[in-house]
Amino acid sequence: MTDIMTTLRQRRVGKGTEAVEDQPSEENVKPDEESLSENTGGKLWSILSITVGGIVAISLGLLTSVYVATLHENDLWFSNIKEVEREISFRTECGLYYSYYKQMIQATSIQQAIPRACLFLHLHFIWTSGSLCHCSVCNKLASQWNMAFRVVGSLLVYYKQRLTLMAVFIATFLFSLTWQFNQFMMLIQALALFILDCFDMLPTAKVTQLYVIQISGLLLVCILQFFNSMILGSLLISFNVSVLIARTIQKNLKKGSLLNRLGKLVLHGLLVLCLTLVINKFIKKILNLESDEHIFKFLKAKFGFGATRDFDANLYLCEEAFGLLPLNTFSRLSDTLLFYVYVFVLFFMTVAAVIVAFWNLSGSNQVQFTAKMEDCTATLRPDAAYNLVHTVLFGCLALSTMRMKYLWTSHMCVFASFGLCSTELWKPVLKGVHLYTSQRMHMIKYSVPIITLLYIAYKFWPGIMDELSELREFYDPDTVELMNWIKSNTPNTAVFAGSMQLLAGVKLCTGRTLTNHPHYEDKHLRERTKQIYQIYAKRSPEDVYKILRSFGTDYVILEDSICYERRHSRGCRLRDLLDIANGHIMDGLGENEPDLKPSLYPRFCEEVKKNLPSYTVHFARVFQNKTFHVYRLAKHK
Repeated sequence: MTDIMTTLRQRRVGKGTEAVEDQPSEENVKPDEESLSENTGGKLWSILSITVGGIVAISLGLLTSVYVATLHENDLWFSNIKEVEREISFRTECGLYYSYYKQMIQATSIQQAIPRACLFLHLHFIWTSGSLCHCSVCNKLASQWNMAFRVVGSLLVYYKQRLTLMAVFIATFLFSLTWQFNQFMMLIQALALFILDCFDMLPTAKVTQLYVIQISGLLLVCILQFFNSMILGSLLISFNVSVLIARTIQKNLKKGSLLNRLGKLVLHGLLVLCLTLVINKFIKKILNLESDEHIFKFLKAKFGFGATRDFDANLYLCEEAFGLLPLNTFSRLSDTLLFYVYVFVLFFMTVAAVIVAFWNLSGSNQVQFTAKMEDCTATLRPDAAYNLVHTVLFGCLALSTMRMKYLWTSHMCVFASFGLCSTELWKPVLKGVHLYTSQRMHMIKYSVPIITLLYIAYKFWPGIMDELSELREFYDPDTVELMNWIKSNTPNTAVFAGSMQLLAGVKLCTGRTLTNHPHYEDKHLRERTKQIYQIYAKRSPEDVYKILRSFGTDYVILEDSICYERRHSRGCRLRDLLDIANGHIMDGLGENEPDLKPSLYPRFCEEVKKNLPSYTVHFARVFQNKTFHVYRLAKHK
């Protein structure tokens, strides 16, 4: 539309100057010289701003890495503690993944290293987590590391050259390879592309190419991960295939009046949704996949579609990280000015998106609307539209599940920065208040980010210095004592049972075989973990012994912090979840569901410590400190 209007204006000028075409004057030449000078100055200023901005961005990135590394060192005194203490500091999944990385690099020959490397790849993203586990937020590092590949993939979407499709494919492949939950994040990307396609904000052909790239990347990862069936049963593949099928079924989606197109889009959305569910159900039925069923049970219970006694779903529901986003998050984001800037940019971008969507769907040719549309179209380029939808989807995800906040807040920074530094946003804003000039726009574009950075530095520098001055030291003598005892007093072939979190440390520190571990995306492993956790339920010693021996257990580790847990309220303690799943009344004062019944047996983790004959015949205590109790299982013939 802008190109057409420009051409029309040029033709009018041409017709009006035909008579004096052969009489060039100084006035005709001067505007061209001024325009050339402005263009040259603009290019130089653009190069200068990009150079300076790039240097500032890289410098701040390096400072942030030094800051985080210093905090980690100050918090744990990591460089000065014993090796076993360093390994214990790698919590839960991080400890498990690092244990395989440790085994691989400690292999004495290439023949030993290759099988370990295969196992390394088979556990999805082990090498990533292991090599980066030296940060204080180990449990989220894998997702943060592969976020780089997702960001690269998002950036490359905007370029028009065909060669970049290969770059997008490589970024998508690497992102999928290095994170087991890639399918859920890429599903959000696919939803964003679907929405933009429906409202004609991205070319359909380009969106189709990106769908195919996503599917191809996942299928290649599936092959490299020894035909990981969880990938084939992902919602992402089902959704992308459904969109492609729906397009072939529904013709002329982008033709007709406004109401006609809106009706078609509603039917299109319903068709894609139904096809996605049917295809996903069919794939899982054929391949007998149940890897992620606990996620859907959790979501069903979380959003009020029925209570559940499922142990795995309740395990998530009772964790604060999987609850709603606390309201104080917004006040903390406001302290850095991020939330205010984000809302400001989001408001204007949303208004522009609504206008552009209305224009695209209605196909209006009203002349008086053209000028506004030019401003909105300039503001809402495809990259801006994509990030607008992306940030809204991330926001919904974070509001519903606090653990997803790290996705939203990082994207908030990118989105807010785009608004502060973009002429596309400031130009229509200044025009709206009748204050627009080119010089004023550029002054605001460069001065507002600088003022913002200076304000943030002034406000938070004292707090940063206080944080850097705090010196702590890793201190967990009970766990260190346990790990040293295991290494010194048990055979290398011994099999240990216990909580997922503790066993990950046992694997890393001692190399002993485990009955279960924190990798929870496997139905059989989830069922095994639930059975192992009967050591904290109200079960008979014979039942517990049979369960543990069925998994080849030689030693079981009991933790007082779980057996007498007080971190969670009644109904969310691990022992309560087990009681509910087993149909038993929970301990303590409070209500119980009517159909729950008293157990015939006391709680195993409490009774086994009394050394009663019915327990000692199966379990012999071989280690004890203030936190842990280790029992060796008898080997009855």
